[in-house]
Amino acid sequence: MSKFQTAAGLIVFILFGLNVSVAQAGPCSADIAQFEQAIRNSAGNPNAGLTAPQSIAAQMERQPTPESVKHAQDRLRAKFSATMARAKRLDARGNAGCASALSAAKRMYIL
Repeated sequence: MSKFQTAAGLIVFILFGLNVSVAQAGPCSADIAQFEQAIRNSAGNPNAGLTAPQSIAAQMERQPTPESVKHAQDRLRAKFSATMARAKRLDARGNAGCASALSAAKRMYIL
């Protein structure tokens, strides 16, 4: 065999090997993909989006300021992103705890 054939064979072998490893999915991969697709599909829905429990200050009839609303929205977006990242990280490791993290993210998002 020539060096070219050996190198070509090695490259093909590596590419097929990478394909196999990419094809392996974690326990939550399909659910995560489905949830992310549902979020993308809800983009035009004004009733869809992130939600959080009402604060104690709101229950005491205190009016929020624009700054406090923006700060709360930023915190909620960061918390949601971190929760989704955790679900993906656990899924990549094959850890079934990804289901719990994904459920927490789903509770934060109204579809």
